[in-house]
Amino acid sequence: MDFSFSEEQTLLNDAVSGYLKSVYDLDSRNKAVRSEAGWRPEVWKALAEDIGVLGATIPEEAGGLDGGPVETMIVMEAVGRSLALEPYLETAVLGVGLLRRAGGLAAAALLPAIASGEAVIAFAHDEPQGRHAGLSVLTTARKVAEGWRLDGAKAVVAAAPWATHLIVSARVSGEAGDEVGLGLFLVEVAKAGSGLSLRSYPTVDGRRAAEVELDGLVVPEDALLGAEGQGWAVIAPALDEAVAAQCAEAVGVLRELHEQTLDYVRQRRQFGRPIGEFQVIQHRLADTFAAVEQAASLTYMATLKLDAPERERARAVSAAKVGVSRALRFVGQAAIQTHGGIGMTDELALSHYFKRASVIEQQLGGPEVHLRRFIALRG
Repeated sequence: MDFSFSEEQTLLNDAVSGYLKSVYDLDSRNKAVRSEAGWRPEVWKALAEDIGVLGATIPEEAGGLDGGPVETMIVMEAVGRSLALEPYLETAVLGVGLLRRAGGLAAAALLPAIASGEAVIAFAHDEPQGRHAGLSVLTTARKVAEGWRLDGAKAVVAAAPWATHLIVSARVSGEAGDEVGLGLFLVEVAKAGSGLSLRSYPTVDGRRAAEVELDGLVVPEDALLGAEGQGWAVIAPALDEAVAAQCAEAVGVLRELHEQTLDYVRQRRQFGRPIGEFQVIQHRLADTFAAVEQAASLTYMATLKLDAPERERARAVSAAKVGVSRALRFVGQAAIQTHGGIGMTDELALSHYFKRASVIEQQLGGPEVHLRRFIALRG
């Protein structure tokens, strides 16, 4: 199978990688993490206006590039290599995926704002009781005279503190666990009023998330995205796209962990020679290199299967998440152990890659969640 990029994809890779490398170093990232905003809006704007990648998968008529999963994979690996803070996954992958599938006037109006960098999306879906069970939604949506009333709680909503809009899943009928009965609702944060509250906090990898409370939040009737009660048909493929994209980000993180460790063993000397000359270190690095390449192969396969039938797509995505998660743990721990105590210090970039690897391993469902799904989809 030919995994080489087209000329346009190579140019995209060079542009995104080159830009993020030029604006992200450890000092600038740490400064952004410790700032009140917690991210770099100027980088977000440049990704929209100068590089154009916020619209990578948005149709051309809405101001995008009309790209597909491979273009997303390219961008996300560059995001992983640079440890970029900007909510590309949440907005340009998951948010766009939901809006494109749901359709309608509200979605069509928001897509150009995403492409231009004016809108930031967060998907408020997981709930405290859910444990990454996609259908475990207790948040309710009831029809009222003004539109819809939303009540419930969402947990660890990544990028919510930066979001201009939330896409909220809520049950319009049925019970938790039912595929039918879920709705998707677009909430403009600035106009939400007292019915919406966010408790924001930093995550261990330097990003931001929030607990979201919906207490009698009333949204207009046209805030409903897609068909009433058919939200899961929109959510499931969009989540698979997001998992595959995050696997690509993980590959970028893995490559950095391996390469930074390789550089270290060439410089660190013990007993009069670089420690990279010792056979035990060489064996460890050979094993981590194999793990990185296996993770990349699984990610490529999952990316290429995103347009396959539902069962085939889901199996490929879960297989990739399991394999990539195992690689993140193995390569990350090997990198820290090879560096020794300095590998855990904030002054070394490696420790920040390790923290991001630890978060990616569990985000959007950890390896145990996806292993169960893979087994359930057999036959």
